Amino acid sequence: MPEPQKTKYGLPREVQFCSKCVMSNQRPTSSVESKHNKAHRHTGLMFDEEGVCDACRYAEIKDREVDWEGREAQLVELLDQYRRDDGQYDILVPGSGGKDSVLAAHILKYKYGMHPLTCTWPPHIYTDIGWLNFKNWLDVAGFDNISFWPNGRVHRLLTRHAFINLLHPFQPFILGQKYLAPKLAMQHGIKLVFYGENEAEYGNPIADNVSPLRKEKYYAADQIDETYLGGTSVREYLDGHGLTLNDLEVYLPPDREKMADSGIQVHYLGYYLKWTPQEAYYYAAENAEFKANPERTEGTYTKFSSLDDRIDGFHYYTTYIKFGIGRATYDAAKDIRNHHITREEGVALVNRFDGEFPQKYFKEILQYLDITEEYFWELIDAARPPHLWEHKTGQWHLRHKVT
Repeated sequence: MPEPQKTKYGLPREVQFCSKCVMSNQRPTSSVESKHNKAHRHTGLMFDEEGVCDACRYAEIKDREVDWEGREAQLVELLDQYRRDDGQYDILVPGSGGKDSVLAAHILKYKYGMHPLTCTWPPHIYTDIGWLNFKNWLDVAGFDNISFWPNGRVHRLLTRHAFINLLHPFQPFILGQKYLAPKLAMQHGIKLVFYGENEAEYGNPIADNVSPLRKEKYYAADQIDETYLGGTSVREYLDGHGLTLNDLEVYLPPDREKMADSGIQVHYLGYYLKWTPQEAYYYAAENAEFKANPERTEGTYTKFSSLDDRIDGFHYYTTYIKFGIGRATYDAAKDIRNHHITREEGVALVNRFDGEFPQKYFKEILQYLDITEEYFWELIDAARPPHLWEHKTGQWHLRHKVT
């Protein structure tokens, strides 16, 4: 009997696809960067005895069990506690000017009478459509905004390390994006932060979605030497790359004690209002002149998600390599759960578009990461888990595809 193929990233050895959507149990639901192996360890998407994933079961709960009128009443009661009439901001809404942040900021201001300050952690390299949508968010819909541009040299260094060590070029961006809002809220005395939808509902355990509060881990200063960014220790950046803590502070969580003392609450609007991606797109188009891509986005069949960063396609391509799950899988799974397409249609779309290489900005991203094309492919192939990939007839093939 042949030995079973080895896994990577702590993924389940046996590959299982949800019987309702197209997602597999290889989708990571959480990750911890290990200081020992400079890699990510994940827990996979959970399935019940009927072969249905947690994300689909949560979608059923949203459809059939949630009292959305009651949830909106909770939202109004919460906002009434924080609304100000003294000309000061009373709520902070992070976002990029994409469909979700447009909806969140607009509805909080114009329907519920809040006075939002918006904040943005900008993309690595704006796309033309991304910059246009960002400007329309502020100029057409009408919002004040703080955009925090990180040190470009440092950001490129961390992104390069994240790609080389973890095949995760988005990690430094995600960290900065997560921690910017609570830090700005503390600086500006804003006690309420609102994100749009909770990404946890697309695969984390159902229990993670029963609260409107965003769950984060905040650290004390004495834990710095245990912290890694892009698979490289903070200590190595300080001692080996000539950086200072000031250079890295924007990627590190707020101090635990300061955050606790601040009284800031971080909520998801999607807990209170039923959230669907297509409806968010229509709302943003109507209220902020949000534009979709003029052509289909590489790697999927949609035109309106993750448009603003030229590195977006490589983030999804690396998930395809590491987990066998590309951009079309993520989009189709959401559309099936929201009853926009059937599972049969989703399977066809995934098998047609998943894993399509993001060629459009390839040369520009190689230059940004300061790596050669040959090294790029060496890293890509080294990251393929043997239980997901096999090499035959001179090409790589997924061992398991959704059917």
